[in-house]
Amino acid sequence: MNIRHLKIFITVADCGKMSEAAEKLFISQPSVSQAIKEIEDYYGVKLFERLSKKLYITDSGKLLLRYARHIVGSFNEMESALKNSGENICLHIGATVTVGTCMLNEIINKFEEENKDISTKIVVNNTNIIENMLLHSDLDIGIVEGKVDDKDLVKIPIYNDRLVLVAGRNHNFYYKDEINIEELTGQDMIFREKGSGARESFDSILEENNISVNEKWNSNNTEAIKNAVIGGQGLGILSTLIIENELKNGTLHIIPIRNIDILREICVVYHKDKFISEHLKKIIECIKCLKKEF
Repeated sequence: MNIRHLKIFITVADCGKMSEAAEKLFISQPSVSQAIKEIEDYYGVKLFERLSKKLYITDSGKLLLRYARHIVGSFNEMESALKNSGENICLHIGATVTVGTCMLNEIINKFEEENKDISTKIVVNNTNIIENMLLHSDLDIGIVEGKVDDKDLVKIPIYNDRLVLVAGRNHNFYYKDEINIEELTGQDMIFREKGSGARESFDSILEENNISVNEKWNSNNTEAIKNAVIGGQGLGILSTLIIENELKNGTLHIIPIRNIDILREICVVYHKDKFISEHLKKIIECIKCLKKEF
């Protein structure tokens, strides 16, 4: 068995059909079938079940897939590093929305200034998507706020981010100094999308206290959420990192919730099987050094 076998197996797992995998790899379908059979014979396991002309990965297949993605990822990284050893190295970095909005520019600018031979490519999305990209070796590292529970990912905490309830001037909560959690019952809320760290943190608090609110808006754009709250469309849950200007000019007001403090860790995250090159060590150290400045 070799890297070719693993690349074919990963493609079949992603496509769910051998015919689609063959088209994607520009090889014949019998070649794909033969490669899968050779892996199954080699390990004495079944990788896929065929039901209604579709392939479903088995538990053994899922186990192999976790290793295969990172073996192939490390192989591709090695190939790139050796073939381009005299050229610019590129790191693929993922960040969640709050990090991308408030922290990432300073981190990347400082890193690239100190490491002119290394370039970066950035993806900003919600926690679930960044986590999934790390698990699929599409990113080298991520900087995320929110829960990351997958046991295959290593987390290094760098900052404690505070989430707060905010209201615009047109909302009757704007002039409140504090509320009880029960006062949120039935209130219009401007929420982040499912899968975001802020959304999951606040949803868990509502669930714990058996509070039902009205999800009036749902957006993956923090500026849209801020503008909706400022415009009086409802209440929002936002990081203190992204509302500093609005608090200063009074367009937003923080309403503390009695006995509830919403803190979440911002972490550097990478796969436990990821080879931490000298370049990755440099960006991780750069992030750690900057954490006290926010």
